[in-house]
Amino acid sequence: MSSGSTTQPQTNTQAILDKAVAGERISFEEGLHLLQTDDLSLAKLGAAADAITRRLHPEPYRTYNIDRNINYTNVCTAVCDFCAFYRGPKSDEGYVLPREELLQKVAETVQLGGNQILMQGGLHPKYKLDWYEELLQDIVSNYPSINVHGFSPPEIHHFTKINNLSLREVLSRLKAAGLGSLPGGGAEILVDRVRSEITRGKVMTDDWLNVMRVWHELGGISSATMMFGHVETLAERIEHLDRLRQLQDETGGFTAFICWTFQPEHTEMDHVAPAGSFEYLKMQAVARLFLDNIPNIQSSWVTQGSKIGQLALLYGANDMGSLMIEENVVAEAGTVHYQSLRRIRESIEEIGYQARQRDVHYNLVDPELERRAIEANGDLGPKELVQLNALQ
Repeated sequence: MSSGSTTQPQTNTQAILDKAVAGERISFEEGLHLLQTDDLSLAKLGAAADAITRRLHPEPYRTYNIDRNINYTNVCTAVCDFCAFYRGPKSDEGYVLPREELLQKVAETVQLGGNQILMQGGLHPKYKLDWYEELLQDIVSNYPSINVHGFSPPEIHHFTKINNLSLREVLSRLKAAGLGSLPGGGAEILVDRVRSEITRGKVMTDDWLNVMRVWHELGGISSATMMFGHVETLAERIEHLDRLRQLQDETGGFTAFICWTFQPEHTEMDHVAPAGSFEYLKMQAVARLFLDNIPNIQSSWVTQGSKIGQLALLYGANDMGSLMIEENVVAEAGTVHYQSLRRIRESIEEIGYQARQRDVHYNLVDPELERRAIEANGDLGPKELVQLNALQ
């Protein structure tokens, strides 16, 4: 696949790194070369990615967010072999959070200094669009300081089908009801061959991208993601990045990119050997070199743990991601890493940066609000909060 570059692709590894560090766009072939070559140490690749990050973000701080993942339902009509979280519509283990409980989760987030909820669920077969509009209205009317980062492209695409409405109308109505930004969930690998192999009944590549395209055209912002280390080839990883880069050239609506390794435990793909920390750092660094038009890269400490999450800040990331007051999907796959706000801040400060809280637009939070959030959290992490919720 072409990346739109008109220059002859380099095959000299150092020349490719130099080109990217200088701010020139590397081609599909050059990106693939960086993933395939053995003539490149991880440290050298990381240094190049870090040089780009420092050019894009010369400020003396690195950021983090305080938000909460609220999975309003686990009922899903799609069948994803990689997902340990979903339950079929007839399962006795399916749930839909009562509205009062969901709003209580938002209230706790505000009390802990959070400014956002990440709200995603399965593809529920029954609820119409007005149910989601009322949910958004209830949240934003009660908690106007909270940004709802909600409904991944698979969910949005599902809404169009179950309501027989156009994509633009669905997104316009959700935006009017209070949807603030769109998460990049459900991207996995944006190549139809891969998607057909690991999932059924779920949005394919062009439709995933078109959800983002129309949302951006409506003035919305979103994140972009990639889950790798399963059935995809290295070329398909670069194709995924290339599709994101092309759409960003068109719309400019992606604020950040986050990648993580597939977590196979408790899934139908538990025979797949999980990718390790080396592969994660290498993929993130190549993404920073390739995605020259996406400003921010988030570390995925939730899947990699505290130490690798910290190291990711030297391999292309400029953001530690979220405190993640609650997380259910990755935890269902057996990967459970907890960090307190204190530890997240220390991870940033230990490598020589100031730690600063941000919002969804990557604007810094007012220092007084940041101070209050630090006091409210102390050493409290997701594990302790889950325990507290269980006692209520």
